[in-house]
Amino acid sequence: MWFANFFVAASATMVMPFLPLYIETFGNYSDAYVQKWAGFIFGVTFLVAFFVSPLWGRFGDRYGRKKILVTTSAGIATSIFLMGYVHSVEQLFLLRLFMGFVTGFIPTSLAFISAQTPKKIAGKTLGTLQTGTVSGSLLGPIIGGALADSVGFTYTFILTSSVILFASVLVLFGTKEVVVEKNHKQQPEENYSMKQVLRHVFSKPVLVTVMSIAMLIQIANFSIQPILSLYVTQLNRAENIAFLAGIVFSITGLGNLLATRKWGKLGDRIGHEKILLVLLILAAVFFIPQGFVTNLWQLVILRFLFGIQLGGLIPCMTAYIRQAVPLSIQGEVLGYNVSLRFLGNVIGPVLGGILSGIAGISSVFFITGTLFIIGAGLLFTALKAAPKLKETADY
Repeated sequence: MWFANFFVAASATMVMPFLPLYIETFGNYSDAYVQKWAGFIFGVTFLVAFFVSPLWGRFGDRYGRKKILVTTSAGIATSIFLMGYVHSVEQLFLLRLFMGFVTGFIPTSLAFISAQTPKKIAGKTLGTLQTGTVSGSLLGPIIGGALADSVGFTYTFILTSSVILFASVLVLFGTKEVVVEKNHKQQPEENYSMKQVLRHVFSKPVLVTVMSIAMLIQIANFSIQPILSLYVTQLNRAENIAFLAGIVFSITGLGNLLATRKWGKLGDRIGHEKILLVLLILAAVFFIPQGFVTNLWQLVILRFLFGIQLGGLIPCMTAYIRQAVPLSIQGEVLGYNVSLRFLGNVIGPVLGGILSGIAGISSVFFITGTLFIIGAGLLFTALKAAPKLKETADY
């Protein structure tokens, strides 16, 4: 599953660096037109995934998560393959929209591994799995850009879809889904309706807070992503600005990669909700000052330190859900959690663009960085008010 996540994450991000360039090949368009449609084409996948992710989670809980993994990866591979043969912006938009319907591989893989992992080592295990996703996301844009320059757009889409199809084959023949026997005294109800699942979620204040924080984190993080290269240009007007912007993007992922497993392991030992609280505070400490930097090296250091904090948030959230939710509905609850993250992916860039247009790029760091502080405050309040999470059994 680590290798499958690596290939899917790498392939999914391979095409992102040259999407605007690909749009330009369809006709003689203005820069404003290309930028507008690049935003629509990028965002529509996340918007559709926001609505669909809980359904994939529910199907996985009921019919088996391995089937969902194979289905979604094959669907992603098909959509990316067809992207190499489109002739208009509208066709590319529709394929990205379809891709949103099948974007359930990564969250389902978390549920797949989580359900077969003892609670005591869930953080470490999920953190390890997360390194596969992060590694793929780091290398994907670099590989995609190099392929596009070497073999052209069409062959890049073909190769990308082939890699995702290989990930599907890996899951099909390389994994086995072990159904853990449930304790019927502790979990007498196995077939929850969607209404019952939501009632279970909202009955746990800390769980609701953790899932809401997932959205706040993505809003803050993605608010700066589309305009980060412009910020790099303001700080350093060197000729190799694209390379420098790439370093600033990648350094956050490097910090994420180095720390994610360690944060998960620490959460196993002292409590994932406590680690989340600390990480949210530290994320604000290293995110907000990025708006004050005057040199590129300062930004690189702060982005790296911010990435270290960011690395623990997803595995600790997933591990907490693993402890707080019955096995029979974990996929659906994780689907809701991922939906909120996708919603943050859509809101963040829009909010960042509006704020930077009104008050400058630095204001984006100041304003959206406070979301980490708000999240920490909400979590602290929920933890104070809620009873301690009861441990039941290893599974």
